[in-house]
Amino acid sequence: MPILAGKVLIPDSDLSVSFIRAGGPGGQSVNKVASAVQLRFDLAGSAALSDVVKHRLRSLAGRRLTDEGSVLIVAREHRSQEQNRREAEQRLAELIRSALIEPKIRRKTKPTRASGLRRLEGKTRRSSVKRQRGRVRDQE
Repeated sequence: MPILAGKVLIPDSDLSVSFIRAGGPGGQSVNKVASAVQLRFDLAGSAALSDVVKHRLRSLAGRRLTDEGSVLIVAREHRSQEQNRREAEQRLAELIRSALIEPKIRRKTKPTRASGLRRLEGKTRRSSVKRQRGRVRDQE
């Protein structure tokens, strides 16, 4: 099923799903049933995303990015395979949605006149405190 992330539709051809055995408690059943999901999104070969979004997604993916240029998401929280699959798809959609948002450009601002004066006043105060620490001179 294609994933809709914001205004972008990720086709099934860019996704590959494999099922693996999940660890943790669950008795003998956990050793027999492959309920964990590995969702692999071919980022390098995807035509659904622009190069700018791909670049942002690479930096956001972090350790989930494989050497082949795919985003690998593993979901093993739930006991059922279907719930884990939905969870993995939601996580991928959220990751893509966050990559679609353009970061705001920071504009440099100058310090205000009042903040400059406060800084100088503090320096003067500190200077006078240090001056007071000097030796006491005799007034003879």
